[in-house]
Amino acid sequence: MRFFVPVKVLILHQHFKVPQRGGAVRSYYLAKALVDQGIQTVVITAHNEALYRKEMIEGIEVHYLPVPYDNRFGFNKRVNSFFKFVVQSVKYAGLHRDVDVCYAISVPLTTGLVAMWLKIRYGIPFIFEVGDLWPDAPIAMEFIRNRFLQRTLYALEAAIYQQALSVVALSSSIKTIVESKVKGKAVHVLPNMADTGFFIPEEKRPSLEEKFNVRGKFVVAYIGAIGVANGLEFYLACADESQKAGLPIHFLLCGDGAMLEVHQNSAKRLELSNLTFLPFRNRDGVREIMNVTDAVFICYQPIKILETGSPNKYFDGLASGKLVIINFGGWIKDEVEQERCGVSIDQRHPKNFVEKIKPFLDDRKLLKQYQQAARRLAEQKYSREMLAKQFCGIVEGR
Repeated sequence: MRFFVPVKVLILHQHFKVPQRGGAVRSYYLAKALVDQGIQTVVITAHNEALYRKEMIEGIEVHYLPVPYDNRFGFNKRVNSFFKFVVQSVKYAGLHRDVDVCYAISVPLTTGLVAMWLKIRYGIPFIFEVGDLWPDAPIAMEFIRNRFLQRTLYALEAAIYQQALSVVALSSSIKTIVESKVKGKAVHVLPNMADTGFFIPEEKRPSLEEKFNVRGKFVVAYIGAIGVANGLEFYLACADESQKAGLPIHFLLCGDGAMLEVHQNSAKRLELSNLTFLPFRNRDGVREIMNVTDAVFICYQPIKILETGSPNKYFDGLASGKLVIINFGGWIKDEVEQERCGVSIDQRHPKNFVEKIKPFLDDRKLLKQYQQAARRLAEQKYSREMLAKQFCGIVEGR
């Protein structure tokens, strides 16, 4: 890939979010990094409103297409949403045929169809970002069982990788798998970012402890999607074991998704007085929760492919200087254990949570050491400013 300085870049991302509205804001950070470099940046995304809307957001030209999507959608309804986005994106992307490069973000994988169309029709090169491995993940979770559809999606994946100028993987694990699928293609690793300026370690505010009713408690928080893949029945099981053991821990579960009502019913059945459900919050709301939190919990179903991901909640926890608790293997498990900023829990035995958390309840100095190590890792490896520069270098071919 030859080095050049692009004048205009198009970002394709169906799930583009801005900090004020909450959710995963990686693509916003990437777009803002380009704008800050003086590069004209256009984003094509979708929203749940009935009409098309165009906005200028901090120098980013954002086109919102009326394509409804919700985490509560079933598989077929999600697929329908993905293909509606493809059809509408082709129309609006064609209005920006003067872009120098397109940056297409998966999931969904079908975003790559729009990028390939732009390359074929207008000769616009594209870079393809892989955050979750498709179709590997939905196949492993048995959402896609039809063999013909599986083969079709694998063929699409291979075509996208082959046609891309380069591929961006959100973890080294994803990079390894992509490289095994396409030979001779440049694959960069650009993980999610820790906003070390917004999320900072700070003393607990009494007013927020009162607000969340956690005064005097060791607080463990899960903040994020409440879907099938997240396997939060394990999180509830850890709360149950902690309650049985009489530990002074309070669990906060903040977010929304298809499994929310299921878990709320489970919590009632288990009579979990040490667990509070909180509605979805924007970034300011998440920062309030982080203020009263001692440890962040990152949870997934015991499915190997899910260990390759780069969950936003991990990086927010690091930036906030929190103990990290996970229940899966892979690169994050290796990292938190090596950096001594977190612990992993045996997915088969929620009682293991009680064993792993007790040392931090008994020794606040040990807790502080792990929390400081988390913040240090965020600053040295995942800071937004540092990774934004790397992203601009990838787009410029450096």
